[in-house]
Parts: sequence; C-alpha cells; structure tokens
Amino acid sequence: MGLTLRQTSTLASVDPAAWNRLDHGCSPFLEHGFLCALERSGSIGPGSGWAPRYILAEWVGPTAPDRAALVGAIPCFVKHHSYGEYIFDFPWARAAARGGVPYYPKLVVAAPVTPATGPRILVRRADDPGPGVDEIIAAMLAAVRGLADAEHCSSIHWLFTTEAEQALLAAAGFEPRASFQFHWRNAGYASFEDFLATLTSRKRKQLRKERARARAAVDEIAFVGGDALDDDDLAAIDRFYRNTTDAHGGQDYLRPGFFAELRRLAPERVQWVRARRGGRTVAGALYLETDGALYGRYWGCDESIEFLHFELAYYCGIERCIERGLPLFEAGAQGEHKLLRGFSPSPTYSSHWIRHGGLRDAVTRFLDEERGAVARYLVELSSFEPYRKPDAAPKLDPDGVAGEADPVDPD
Repeated sequence: MGLTLRQTSTLASVDPAAWNRLDHGCSPFLEHGFLCALERSGSIGPGSGWAPRYILAEWVGPTAPDRAALVGAIPCFVKHHSYGEYIFDFPWARAAARGGVPYYPKLVVAAPVTPATGPRILVRRADDPGPGVDEIIAAMLAAVRGLADAEHCSSIHWLFTTEAEQALLAAAGFEPRASFQFHWRNAGYASFEDFLATLTSRKRKQLRKERARARAAVDEIAFVGGDALDDDDLAAIDRFYRNTTDAHGGQDYLRPGFFAELRRLAPERVQWVRARRGGRTVAGALYLETDGALYGRYWGCDESIEFLHFELAYYCGIERCIERGLPLFEAGAQGEHKLLRGFSPSPTYSSHWIRHGGLRDAVTRFLDEERGAVARYLVELSSFEPYRKPDAAPKLDPDGVAGEADPVDPD
C-alpha cells in the first residue's frame, strides 16, 4: 500500500471518471474528453510535435488494498517545436541555436493549443481519500524532473498555470513569467442592460449600436448545445475554424475530426452560437462551458458582416454568463479591442526552468525585465477601461438609462 507513480502516452488507458474526478478548477481543457478529442483526431500525438507523457499518481489504501485510486496527474508533452503554446519562447530557441545549445526537445506542461488558465497540477479533491496533497505534488514534481532527464529535454515550461501554482513552482526552482489577457468578470449583473449601465455613455451607445447592426444583418442568432449539433453544424465549425486561421496567417493545429470527437466525448461542455441568414449558417463561435466559467474558443464566418464577430464572440458570451450566473468569461488570447468592450486586463502565469546555466541566466534576466514591463503596461491599459468612475454623478441617457455625467457626447 502507498503512493506510486507511472507514465502513459495516451489517456485511452485511464478511466475517464477517475481522471475527471481530479480537481480541474473551472477549466475543461485538461478533462478527459478534450484531451482524448485531441488525441483521436491526431491534433496531438505522432506527427503533431506534441508527444503526450501523462504522469499519474496512484494510491492503494487500506479500504481497497486490491485497487489503485488515481489521486494526481500532470499532463506533460515532449515537444520539438514551440508552436501552439501562446507563451512565446522563439527568441530563447534562437539564442540557444546561436550559442550551439540544443533547445529541442523540451518538456511542456499545458493544455495543448489552448491559451486558457487552469490547474496544471491535478490532485484529488479534499473530500476524497488518499495521501496528503503536498506529498502527491512533491512526488509528481520530482517525476516531471525525471521525465525531462529521461527524454533529454533542455527545459521545462508550465503554461497558463494558476497564480497559486506559479508561486509553488517558484519555490521549486522554476522562474515565473508574467503575461496577460483580457477577461470579463460578472459583477452580479441582472441583465445585459445592467452591465451596459456600468459603462461610460459613449461606450454604452457603441455596444448597443454594434449589437443592433449585427443582429439586423442576420435572421437568427442562437446557442446550440453539443448534444444538438448535427453533422452540418460540425462541418460549418470546422470550415469556419480553417477560414479564420487562413485569413490571419495562423496554423490549423486542430486536425479534421477534432470537433466531431469533442461532440462525442464532451457534449456537455460544448456551446455553439450560430448566425443564420436565408436558411443557411453564415457565421458562428464555439464556446466551452463549465459551472464556473465560459471560454470562447473559435470564431469564423463564410462572409464578412459588420460587427458580427463582436456579437457572436463577445456580447453573446457576456449575455450567457449573466443569464447563467457564470463569474468568468475568457475569450481567448490577444486583442486590445476587447478592452473597450468590457474585458479587463488580467494577469496570466507561466513558469520555466532551463537546463543550460548560461541560457538560464540570460532568460532569468529577460524575465525580470519583462515582469516590470508587463506590470506597467497593465496599469496603463486599466486607464482605458470603458467603465464609469465610481464617483461619477449619474445622468439619464435619452433612452432613460442611467449614465455618468459627460459634458458633451458627440454621438
């Protein structure tokens, strides 16, 4: 009896209920369904540059001496490139190459091709039996180091961890890195209009105008749950995803078949907001949803319609969070334009260890400077948020909605 660790290169050998029983926070991106959809579609695994190495911590206790219970896991990936990570280390790889230091393979702990925050150290829930959480984590961190040695990895990168995990990893010798995204947080709004009332008069009118024009240009906008998606919907989602990556010079990391596998393996997580006109689907945005958060993932269209991207990818998501009482909406990476639509600059976290001493010292100096620059930029960005100042005297817009006291509104 006791705690043992092992590795597997596929989640097909792991019981889905046991894996999902680990504490994932509010993130769906390391759940069994999402990862298996990536595996089965070939988006990760052979030929993708993402070679899975799942570290599993199992415990045999006195109540069931003939059965091992899964009490911890860390999803690791041996990588020979840096694509699909969204915490960019390409300059580090180039510096290593100039210095004759091998940079690949490297070990990444992340939700593949998904820039969304969530736990990366999965452990048993507090009310489940097993050894102490600290013991489980210490054993798994040692296993990650051992895996990096065994695979001859130059470095270990933990991407989009929680803030608490970054602090824990710093104590274990990993260098913290600062980055940010734009997230929307629900302040207990009763309706979308209630949310709009917290914005400045000009921004409130802008959002109303954008929503009205987008909705007037189509016949129907509606959410469709994963269980209700048909094959035509899946074909449209896949087509829109590839249209968007092609249009913006990106890479289609998700291979054909991924969305069908996601519908099959995790339909309860999938929500698609679909716009139709003239009897056909013209645009859509795919979301993943848990009880604690909404995650906007993939937007696309067959034709350009003014403001429809903002409506489907942002405003519909905000409205759904309000209706369902969800506290957090992450709409993806990048995009200062989100700031003016109610999303706030929010820190994101990663942690890094470099094997080569000289490269490690250079990266550490860079990260020290970068943290200061990111902190200053977050302060600057916050000054552009569209929300009314708390001490602003309210007035009434022509439509009768309270706003702040603006001297003149050119709109």
